Amino acid sequence: MSSARDNILQRLRANQVDLEQPDQSTPPLEVLSAEQRIARFTECQKAVHGEVHTLPAHQWIDWLAEELPKRGLHQVLTGTGETGNQLVAKNIESTIFHQYDQPIESWKPELFSQIDVAITGSRCGIAETGTLVLIPDRDEPRLMSLVPPVHIALLDGTKLYQSFAEVIEKEQWADGLPTNVLLISGPSKTADIEQTLAYGIHGPKQLITLLLK
Repeated sequence: MSSARDNILQRLRANQVDLEQPDQSTPPLEVLSAEQRIARFTECQKAVHGEVHTLPAHQWIDWLAEELPKRGLHQVLTGTGETGNQLVAKNIESTIFHQYDQPIESWKPELFSQIDVAITGSRCGIAETGTLVLIPDRDEPRLMSLVPPVHIALLDGTKLYQSFAEVIEKEQWADGLPTNVLLISGPSKTADIEQTLAYGIHGPKQLITLLLK
């Protein structure tokens, strides 16, 4: 028994990799400029049926005022934070705003059957994968981005990081991870049925990102 163990350990030692020596064959990650990050994020989102609109930071409400009625999105769900309060204060033609200000048990039928679109903020984004990073909280609960058929997310262009590793570093997650994080890379999709990729099966059928510069 001891001999067998010794043989295994001997083989492991013989194949041991010197972890202190980095693999010089791996090229360093290309550093993208701000414009390149926006282009990469947009490309990745479009590849999975996502929609990205780059706007000046002060024009997002004007964009919604024009696009919501045009797209037939009349029942709009917002949170109770700054983003939601700004929207509720805006009078948009043929649009009814609902703020997520009560327990889900008291209005679940309305959420699942009447809401056309939810509008949320986002913590940051990942250019490499076209991913939105959301941290749900009391102002914008998790169901806002999971239930309505259309999800519109605001993304601060200065918080569009290149990689997930940069998110961890810049958001200082090493000092304490958020309790709940959503990584969203396009509308909901599944390949469970005959291994064929289908969109909008469980969750939003459309994901629209307003990338604010």
